[in-house]
Amino acid sequence: MGSDIMDYQQALAFIHSRHAVGQKVELRNITHLLERLGNPHKQLKFVHVAGTNGKGSTSTYTAAALTKAGYHTGLFISPYVIEFRERIQLDGQMIPKEELAQVTASVKEAVESLDALGERCTEFETVTAIAMVWYSRKQADIVVLEVGLGGRIDPTNVIDRALVSVITSIGYDHTDVLGDTLGEIAAQKCGIFRPGGRVVAYPDQDPEAMAVIRKKAKELSCTLTLPDPQAVTLRKMDLFGEEMDYKGLALRVPLIGKHQILNCITAVETLFQLRELGFVIPDAAIQDGIAGVRFPARMEILCRDPLVILDGAHNPSGLAALAAALDLVPGQKVYGVIAMMRDKDCEQALSLLLPKVSRVMAVSASNPRSHTGESLAAICRRHCGQVDFRESAQEGLKDALAQLEPGEALVVCGSLYLASDLRPIAKELAEASKTR
Repeated sequence: MGSDIMDYQQALAFIHSRHAVGQKVELRNITHLLERLGNPHKQLKFVHVAGTNGKGSTSTYTAAALTKAGYHTGLFISPYVIEFRERIQLDGQMIPKEELAQVTASVKEAVESLDALGERCTEFETVTAIAMVWYSRKQADIVVLEVGLGGRIDPTNVIDRALVSVITSIGYDHTDVLGDTLGEIAAQKCGIFRPGGRVVAYPDQDPEAMAVIRKKAKELSCTLTLPDPQAVTLRKMDLFGEEMDYKGLALRVPLIGKHQILNCITAVETLFQLRELGFVIPDAAIQDGIAGVRFPARMEILCRDPLVILDGAHNPSGLAALAAALDLVPGQKVYGVIAMMRDKDCEQALSLLLPKVSRVMAVSASNPRSHTGESLAAICRRHCGQVDFRESAQEGLKDALAQLEPGEALVVCGSLYLASDLRPIAKELAEASKTR
């Protein structure tokens, strides 16, 4: 049929066309969509990862080690930074364009049949279904499945149960949907727990969130494992990562910051749980998998001279972690190129970050929810004495690089949309600026 023939660009156009439609109705839509597709998720095994911050890196560490151990490993993450296909990976490789188009064609037919019944699937529901169909077709041994939003009614929670449910760091985000307190938010995240299941939780949680995690795990008779930060021996930490020992494992963590140490040991404990379930995961697979992780826009060094760092942190807890990581910048002088979305808690987030930043270039990201450069600059001036703005992110970056003083570092942050806008050109501009 003609509807079965689709190229990559048509597939993306269809997927993104679902952004403006659909209404989350518990898990009804995704359940009905997957039923029409033969329930591909029921043939798969999962590690399910929820949380506010650290989901992407924790998921990627876990998947990388499983791949190194020889398992055909899916990795489902969001959002993407550079290319949509980052969201659906297998064995460290993005879904091929032609395969994405093929799977999307069959999912489109099912989506449109539900449209006719008044059940309009969202973009995330559609992408989740595409991933499930592809992983099933590729006969993945295990899929590390990152929650999109919350947990309880997130489309990924359509799975019957996970081998291990993982809760990363919980903070304030999407409070309009998830609740106003960390306890309410944590309760939504814990919606991925199943009776008698295995749970691994990030160890450095707010006490209110941790109390909810413990309570929900106890109610469902789950085994709760907390990584032990006291078991970490840190040997080296710099802008290029950490070297440490954890429970007999010598680990090289390529992502920067103290929070990445905790994300890493959360992944390691998840892998230990999978070992108990019969997965053969040698120490060397854990070590090599984690050491080889590359993650765009996670304290990513785009250029060493001048030092240009890209980070997608976009909420208070994420920007607090970035602020802590900036202590590793030699000389401590940092120029920030910053964009933020209006629906984030910009005031609190910037109050945490800007004490570590000597001056700011506020810009607008290519998303309708973005602050204008001018409106963001007004917030920044309450926390930093030297603030300028440009409406164009590219012009702001160019001007900031032109104004960089010798030894001063530049950090691009505040939004994954900004990271996506600037990452392709930032390295080139930084390299050009040093030869001026």
